[in-house]
Amino acid sequence: MQKLSQEELNERIAVLRRFRTLLEQQRAKFAEYLNVLEHQEAKIYTEDAQALMNHTELEGQIVSSICSLQKVIVPLKTMYEKERSFYSMEDAVPVETIQKELASLQQKVITQNEKNRILLKSHLSQLRKQIDGFSNPYRNAASVYARNTATAGTRIAIEI
Repeated sequence: MQKLSQEELNERIAVLRRFRTLLEQQRAKFAEYLNVLEHQEAKIYTEDAQALMNHTELEGQIVSSICSLQKVIVPLKTMYEKERSFYSMEDAVPVETIQKELASLQQKVITQNEKNRILLKSHLSQLRKQIDGFSNPYRNAASVYARNTATAGTRIAIEI
């Protein structure tokens, strides 16, 4: 094992701290995303279209912030994995714990997202069946404006 200068050691510690901070931020974003998905499920059952739309917009914002974090985390993770042997166990343990919690949250998000997708598909198919079941009561009725009778040519009796 090579001896590191204090400057190199400080840089590696800074990388580890930044990596840990980003993982914690991503974990918080996934927890927020899971919370939004759980509330979205309740709104699917209550058929609140406006709330569903709001949840979908919020979901999009959270997913984009998760993607932004992921772009930064990937290179830091590569650096961390390559330099892992230089970190002490007490530094590495919180990162490992956060990564496990993050993986668990990701799996919960995927499961909840799939559940919501299935609920929305079944709800949409029910709505389509309802719409198909509607009948227009005026479908075969002739329009008042489409009559071809000459009303101006009839006689009008006026009594004084």
